[in-house]
Amino acid sequence: MDETALPILLVDLVARRASEKNVTRYWPMVRRAASFLACHGPVSPQDRWEEDGGYSPFTVAAQIAALLVAADFADASGDGGAASYLRETADAWNQNIERWMYVAGTDLARQTGVDGYYVRLAPLDDSGSASPLHGFVPIKNRPFGQCSEPAVQIVSPDALALVRFGLREAGDPRIRDTVRVLDALLKVETPFGPAWRRYNGDGYGEHEDGRPFDGTGVGRAWPLLVGERAHYELAAGHHEQASRLCRTLEAFANEGGMIPEQVWDAPDVPERELFFGRPSGSAMPLVWAHAEYIKLRRSILEGRVFDTPRQTVRRYLVDGTASPRVLWRFNHKSRSIERGKTLRVELLAPATIHWGVDGWQQAEDVETRDTGLGVHVADLPTGKLAHGTQVRFTFRWREGSRWEGRDFSVSVD
Repeated sequence: MDETALPILLVDLVARRASEKNVTRYWPMVRRAASFLACHGPVSPQDRWEEDGGYSPFTVAAQIAALLVAADFADASGDGGAASYLRETADAWNQNIERWMYVAGTDLARQTGVDGYYVRLAPLDDSGSASPLHGFVPIKNRPFGQCSEPAVQIVSPDALALVRFGLREAGDPRIRDTVRVLDALLKVETPFGPAWRRYNGDGYGEHEDGRPFDGTGVGRAWPLLVGERAHYELAAGHHEQASRLCRTLEAFANEGGMIPEQVWDAPDVPERELFFGRPSGSAMPLVWAHAEYIKLRRSILEGRVFDTPRQTVRRYLVDGTASPRVLWRFNHKSRSIERGKTLRVELLAPATIHWGVDGWQQAEDVETRDTGLGVHVADLPTGKLAHGTQVRFTFRWREGSRWEGRDFSVSVD
């Protein structure tokens, strides 16, 4: 999903930097990508490391930013209906970030002296639990029997994308606490400066004794993440720290200037040509890391994170836009809505929604409307329902006049 969102952001960045006037010519392409995000987000079948599906801070942040950018292209092209729906969806997803991916009061929070933190990944909500955070995350590259961990115990620098994409302030206490947890669990001080691992429990890297990765191992430090941390420090106003991290990233390159995927982050193992802070046996060069380095040099030169979308900054950090809706769809079934919120049901085909409260009282039908982006929605007037009310609904699909055959429920909290 992030690989669909990021090209939308690239189109916007290019259009701004080139002072492009005729942005409408991009809309047909952007529309197709935005439609895919709208139909299948915010969850992703893979995180950006191509390992696990679920709610990932990086991927969700990229999608939200892309939806807002796409809305601008829609407006410029005279498609106001699509623009409104894209912004409404982005707002609702943004408002749910903490419900999906932030935890407080856990053992790990107490151990690190923080109130809470953003997790690496919240799994798909298939269990019917109150929150995706109650699930377990499968861990790749681990021995059999060690392949699953509670979602609340795994953290990743991916959470810094919430700042990079303009959804949360660098000084937000939840972000600052997450940074403390990341440094406590993932930071490695090398002879050239600090580096970070992808997540605690990662098995993608050489073994403890330096034997090559063979499907299992120990996750090593990634220079890419040094660049991303430098961008966070720049967003927080720590320009000198960002510059120091940039020099660290440069120092991780080999004699030919190639930046590796990972550096060896343990004592030297000379017989295996592994030296503390030097390239490990991973891919080199990693073009992703080189791209991050180039972006970092540009950001340091400009004194700001140059690729942060202006749309998210304005909407969420300046205007503080909130959402009056909670979205329900098959790939993320909301179990509850806040009192005063409207429940929006989103489907990939037209249907009649038959709904009622507390055992089908006051039952009525609502027709979905076509957003023009492959999503059919209906807003249920739940804003005045009392705390504890159970909203119950099912569908009659217009094609074939077929009933769904099962009921769904959402409680008012």
